[in-house]
Amino acid sequence: APRRGPAQPGQPGAAQPVHPGAAAGTGSVFRALSAEDGEQRPAEIESLCMKCFCSGVTRLLLTRIPFFREVIVSSFTCGSCSWANTEIQAAGRIQERGVRYSLTVSSRQVSDMDRQVVKTDCATARIPELDFEIPAFSQKGVLTTIEGLIDRAVAGLEQDQPVRRATDQEVASKIDEFIGKLKQLKEVHSPFTFIIDDPSGNSFVENPRAPQKDDALVVTHYRRSPQQAAMLGLQGEELDERPDDDAAEDLRNEVLQFNTNCPECNAPASTNMKLVQIPHFKEVIIMATNCDSCGHRTNEVKSGGAIEPQGTRITLRITDPSDMTRDILKSETCSVEIPELEFELGMGALGGKFTTLEGLLKDIRDLVERNPFSLGDSSTPSRTGKLQEFIGKLQEIIEGKAKAHLILDDPAGNSYLQNVYAPEEDPELRVERYERSFEQNEDLGLNDMKTEGYEAEEASGR
Repeated sequence: APRRGPAQPGQPGAAQPVHPGAAAGTGSVFRALSAEDGEQRPAEIESLCMKCFCSGVTRLLLTRIPFFREVIVSSFTCGSCSWANTEIQAAGRIQERGVRYSLTVSSRQVSDMDRQVVKTDCATARIPELDFEIPAFSQKGVLTTIEGLIDRAVAGLEQDQPVRRATDQEVASKIDEFIGKLKQLKEVHSPFTFIIDDPSGNSFVENPRAPQKDDALVVTHYRRSPQQAAMLGLQGEELDERPDDDAAEDLRNEVLQFNTNCPECNAPASTNMKLVQIPHFKEVIIMATNCDSCGHRTNEVKSGGAIEPQGTRITLRITDPSDMTRDILKSETCSVEIPELEFELGMGALGGKFTTLEGLLKDIRDLVERNPFSLGDSSTPSRTGKLQEFIGKLQEIIEGKAKAHLILDDPAGNSYLQNVYAPEEDPELRVERYERSFEQNEDLGLNDMKTEGYEAEEASGR
């Protein structure tokens, strides 16, 4: 894009004159500049037109793009020759990660060509189907649409065509052919892919369905390479000091997603997975699935570490309603016991869960209520009465009206119950370590697992 003359506008200041009546009676001449200020007016600066070198006006406005961030929009208009130019630059800093937007444009009827696009000067725009690319730093930052970006590319290619036709007819003909292909893209006769890759993380492609997910738009955040960091003027050496630690930190801060099927209706669904550090315990993996078809939701917790050398038995004396808010990590290998109710839940039931004590007890209640052989038509009146009595007593514990003991017994040692007095000892909580029995090791598959000396036995067996 053409640049303006030597009378370039400076960066917008931290304050702006108040227009008449904006701060009457306050005695203040300036107010802070903010994108949220509905009464804000663009700042106007005189500058020179690059086409006719006459005096024109550049307007600067700080604004916020919905679901994105603040940007500075500058617009120049020449009153003599009507030449105009618009540029955009990020109002904030370079983001911690680069961003890549990949949009599949499939139909003109869905207004894909009208999506707003913020392309910074360090972003690369590509259309793989035409092997077309707008390199970084070849254009100034711009706020436009998909169609507008294609029009700018066409105008840039057509700019020197008269000279090419006079000097090299063959090259001019090939460029004319390519310009025709670019213009056909605007009609969307066939789907194509539009990609913006910005190492600074400040470019943007509009999602018209926001805050809902747009299936045609894929947004990927990535770590900058040393070359990209150097291109942005960052010190690439600092990025490579501890790559292993940085990768582990990225994994902790990132929510991974993979495709799966709903366990209820078997419709395609997605599962989110996150690595979480539980204070005073260890890392665990939380997986959550939400089915858009039938609404079924489930979550599961996996231990992020190995099986502990000893089993763990955790005993909590429930004495106060506030105990219901304690965090609980129940692994798949953990059994639950409530002696006062003569109740025991074997390991494997309910799966792995990261919840509160109240959530665990409610899950136990729902498990009993939904069993058709316990409270359904197949149940006997005596059994139904006993189970109704059990549910009533369990509800009293949940509401804090009854005291009880909760015992978590995990042979793998991967379960956890929050100590609300941490790092001090909890008078109502007792944690015991014990040696596993042969049967428990058998259930965990440890009796047949050999981790030392197996190389020698394998060699002798041959």
